[in-house]
Amino acid sequence: LAQGTSLELAVCLAAFLLRACVSLHGYSGEASPPMFGDYEAQRHWMEVTINLPPSAWYVDGPDNDLQYWGLDYPPLSAYFSWAVGHLAALCHPQLVALHSS
Repeated sequence: LAQGTSLELAVCLAAFLLRACVSLHGYSGEASPPMFGDYEAQRHWMEVTINLPPSAWYVDGPDNDLQYWGLDYPPLSAYFSWAVGHLAALCHPQLVALHSS
């Protein structure tokens, strides 16, 4: 094998090994109802951003409980959640349905 190919193979193998080791452990908030960690936070941010106007994203109210995974990142991150939330709604609308997900 060429030297460049050997290096690429070593990097890919190291990345695979790292990924395999990381996957052996749980994730933040695993089995901790009702918030369930970072995955639930991301899902909830998509729910909030596609169902509420941007003016309500950072405001506590009946449709946006800031104590339950309120948006705490800058607006660019919220708009990213909005875009991904719209893609998610196309495939699985229940995933981002306000108050029922």
